[in-house]
Amino acid sequence: MKIGIYFDSTSGNTEVAARQVQEFFGDDLAELNTISEAGFSDLETFDLVIFGIPTWDYGHLQSDWEELWSELEETNLSGTTVALFGLGDQYGYPEWYLDAMGILHDLCAEKGANIVGRWPNQGYEFEASKALTEDGSHFVGLALDEDCQPEKTEQRITQWCTALLEELTQKRDIAAEVAAV
Repeated sequence: MKIGIYFDSTSGNTEVAARQVQEFFGDDLAELNTISEAGFSDLETFDLVIFGIPTWDYGHLQSDWEELWSELEETNLSGTTVALFGLGDQYGYPEWYLDAMGILHDLCAEKGANIVGRWPNQGYEFEASKALTEDGSHFVGLALDEDCQPEKTEQRITQWCTALLEELTQKRDIAAEVAAV
């Protein structure tokens, strides 16, 4: 399996999280890419694409994501397996917690991506989020908060990456069974 981790970071928190995700999978499996340098041109070379995106202020995209958004809108994600992690401040911006991850999720879904890696929303305090699943029971990806819950980040990343591997293995096993029929 080959994993591409795509992120950008202004404060450095998203970069730290992206590096922790890469460390979990290892350098031989996971390649780290800042979108400001790599763009989105090589996504099809990976079995799994992980996007890391912070939410700024009142639900805004981080500046590098905003600058390259039109490029992502033109990218074919059909058949691409995508997982998301987002960073936000649930106490400072409780009405917009992780909105950027929700906006990114909606674009990836619209572009035909196979999105994996939902995350339970228990253990967070916020008022609203565009990053919730339709039934509101999960986030569409891993939810991190370096401002208010930095002590939980490492454990959450480990649990999420472990769950991602299990989910991908199950999907691969099911696909193999269907192909054998």
